[in-house]
Amino acid sequence: MSLMGQMMQMPLMISSLLTHAARHNGDIEIVSKRVEGDMHRTTWAEVESRSRKLAQALARLGLQTGDRVGTLAWNGYRHLEIYYGVSGSGLVCHTINPRLFPQQVAWIVNDAQDKVIFVDLNIFPLVEKLAPMLPTVKHVVLMCGRESMPRETALTNLHCYEDLLAAEDGQYSWPTFDENAAASICYTSGTTGNPKGAVYSHRSTVLHAMAAALPDAMCLKATDVVLPVVPMFHVNAWGIPYAAALVGCKLVMPGHHLDGASLYNLFEEEKVTMSAGVPTIWLGLLNHVKANNLKFSTFKTTIIGGSACPPAMIRTFENDYNVEVIHAWGMTELSPIGTLGRLKSKHADLPTEAKQKILEKQGKSVFGIDMRIVDGDGHVLPWDGKAAGDLEVRGHWVVNGYFNVDKSPLHDGWFPTGDVATIDADGYMQITDRSKDVIKSGGEWISSIDLENVLMAHPAVHEAAAIACFHPKWDERPLMVVVKKPGAEVSKEELIAFYDGKIPKWQTPDDVVFVDEIPHTATGKISKLQLRERFKDHKLPTA
Repeated sequence: MSLMGQMMQMPLMISSLLTHAARHNGDIEIVSKRVEGDMHRTTWAEVESRSRKLAQALARLGLQTGDRVGTLAWNGYRHLEIYYGVSGSGLVCHTINPRLFPQQVAWIVNDAQDKVIFVDLNIFPLVEKLAPMLPTVKHVVLMCGRESMPRETALTNLHCYEDLLAAEDGQYSWPTFDENAAASICYTSGTTGNPKGAVYSHRSTVLHAMAAALPDAMCLKATDVVLPVVPMFHVNAWGIPYAAALVGCKLVMPGHHLDGASLYNLFEEEKVTMSAGVPTIWLGLLNHVKANNLKFSTFKTTIIGGSACPPAMIRTFENDYNVEVIHAWGMTELSPIGTLGRLKSKHADLPTEAKQKILEKQGKSVFGIDMRIVDGDGHVLPWDGKAAGDLEVRGHWVVNGYFNVDKSPLHDGWFPTGDVATIDADGYMQITDRSKDVIKSGGEWISSIDLENVLMAHPAVHEAAAIACFHPKWDERPLMVVVKKPGAEVSKEELIAFYDGKIPKWQTPDDVVFVDEIPHTATGKISKLQLRERFKDHKLPTA
C-alpha cells in the first residue's frame, strides 16, 4: 500500500492571491488613468476591502454560485476589484472585448448567459444599443461615481458602481470551494466561425500566476512597477493582475490611453520597470520616443506577444533604449502563457548576433506546459530546429474543451494550436506561421512571418503583412501589403530587392502593394482574413 503525504489540503483559490497581497504588501499602490480623465491611486489593501464589498453587492443583486458576470472595461482599479470580487465569491468573471463588432459582443454575452454587465463610461453607449438583444442580462453597472451617472437612459436596470459598494459593510469572508470550479471565461478572437469560450478554473489560474512570476518567465518581484498595456479583456491581461498580487508589486493601469505619448508619460511619471503588450502598441511608443528624441529612465523589460515580434523591433528596444525584450507565445486556450524567450547559461559567451537569433524565437516552455510538433499524419517530429509541423501543447492551464461545445478539440490528449513551428535541440520553439496563413508555393511552404520580418527592418516601412496570392503555376505566391512611414518614399522594386541574400531566392515575394493602413483584429493582430478578401483578385506580375 502506498504511503500518503500528510499535508494540508488547501484548495488553490484566486481570493488567496488578493488576501496575500493585502496582508503582506497592503500599502503598495495601484495607479489608474481613469476614463474620467484623472489619475486615481489606491492600494492592494483597499482593492481587497472593496472587492469584498463588491462580492456582497453581487449577492444582494441575487447572483448565485456559477453565474456569469460580464465586463466591458479598460485596465483600471475597478476592473481589478471586479476580477477578485466576482471570482473570489464563486461567480465567473467574463471579460468581453469592446473592440469587437457589436453583433459579436451580443453573441458572446448571450452564449455566456451573463446576468450582470459592468461597463466603463465610454463603452456605455454600446451597452445601451445592445441591451434589447441581451435577454439574460438582469443588471448593468456603470463603473463610475454618482456624479458621472447619465441624466437620461432607456435602461431601467442601471446601477452606479460606487453606490453599490457604499451600501455594503465589507464584513465578508471569502468562501472556500472546489479549486476546479470555474473562475473566469475568455472568448477566443473567433477568426474562423463564432468565438469560443475558454473556461479557466481557480486552480489553473493560481498555477498560471505562479508560473508567470518565475525568473525565466516574467520575473516579477515586489520591487517591480508593472504597466500591463495588454488589456484585461485579452486573456486576463496575460495573467498579470493575478501574478502582480502574488508578488505584491505596484500596478499602473493605463485605461484606454494607449497612444505613444500617453504611455511614455505614464512610464516616466510612475517609474515603470516592466510592461507587456502586442507589437502594434510598441510601434506607436517607439515612433513617439524616436520622433521626440526621448529615453526611458526606469523601463527595463517588456514582454511582447500576441503576434510575432519583428526582430527589428527587438533590436531597436535593446540597442537604442536599453530595454530587454522577452519574446513570448501563448493563446487564449493556454491562459495564455506557453513559451518565453530567455537565454540559457550555455549561451552566455555567444556573440551578440547569435544571441539575438535565439531571442527572436518564441522561446522555451515554462514548467506546466509541454509541447510537441506533428506532421499531417500525426507523427511526432524531431526537435532539430529544421522540421516544421503542427504545434500541440498540454499542461496545467490548457483547456480540454470549450464552453457550450460538446466536441473536444484535443488530439490524443494534446491541444492543437493551429500554429506551425519548429523546435530546436535546446527546446526553443519558433512559430513559422499560423497553419491558415502559411503560403504554399509549388508544394513548398513559405513563412509569412519571415517575409514580414525582413521588410520591418527597412527604414521606410511602418508595417508589413504577407499574404498568399493565387498563381496559375505555383498555386500560391507571396504578396506584401505595406504601410510606409510618414514622409518616407520607397518603390516596390526597392523593397523586393531588399530581400536579396536574406531569404532563399524562390521565397522572394512576387509583388508589393502600398496601403494607407493595414486592418487589425480586435486583439491588435493583423487581419489576414480581411487582407486576403481585399486582394483575392490581385493579379501578380509573374502570373
